[in-house]
Amino acid sequence: MDTLLLIFSFIAGTIIGSFLNVVAIRFNTGKGINGRSMCMACGKTLTWQELIPILSFLIQSGSCRKCRSKISWQYPVVEFLAGVFFVLIFYTFPPVALLQGITTFIYLLITCLLLVISVYDIKHKIIPNPLVYTFGAVSLLNLFVGGSSLIHGTTWLAVLAGPILALPFASIWYFSKGTWMGLGDAKLVLGIGWLLGLNEGINAIVLAFWIAAVISIAWLYATQKKFKPRTEIPFGPYLILGMYLVLLFGLQVMDLSLLFS
Repeated sequence: MDTLLLIFSFIAGTIIGSFLNVVAIRFNTGKGINGRSMCMACGKTLTWQELIPILSFLIQSGSCRKCRSKISWQYPVVEFLAGVFFVLIFYTFPPVALLQGITTFIYLLITCLLLVISVYDIKHKIIPNPLVYTFGAVSLLNLFVGGSSLIHGTTWLAVLAGPILALPFASIWYFSKGTWMGLGDAKLVLGIGWLLGLNEGINAIVLAFWIAAVISIAWLYATQKKFKPRTEIPFGPYLILGMYLVLLFGLQVMDLSLLFS
């Protein structure tokens, strides 16, 4: 993989990440995404020098140049993560030909959707329907138009992977009346199942539960000095993290491929 392409992909990712921040912040607020960016504290319209991904935050020491109010770390973190994910996707799924290019584009689009979903879920503890439905639709479409699908074809098991993996999450939501898990997580798993398939999808879910347990308990204890069983924890970002660990690095905690072959 050409180093210049990876550098370009990182820069492009940070620029798109800056836009994704705007989408995540303005989503469901009634504000459009076409308006000029401004300081949330004093209302100052930001210049292009103040909108350079990551660098502007560092140069301004994380504060507004006019009122000196603190700027959320969300901005550089999302920009950096978008850049990193773009690099990993271009490296793992290089667009060396048309069919591979389709796969690369689909994964980049999915990454944009999932970054916004993650930020929104962390801030509001809810997964927006328009975004998760779009993710599911793109994942399902990938079964038929993705590079690998066009070469090897699509099986019924791949189509059923989404509903099979989502059913337990939907059941937990239904029988707990939403107290244990939100329905948004089931919708998210639906798309993950279509994207990864049964074996990889199960591995992603198991990884998500393990990571969520370790991080959540450590975080709650560090901030509150005790674990509160009824503390609401957004699970969507952990599912997404588990998905990427499997998709980009092939990480597996169990191999069930023989059962689904």
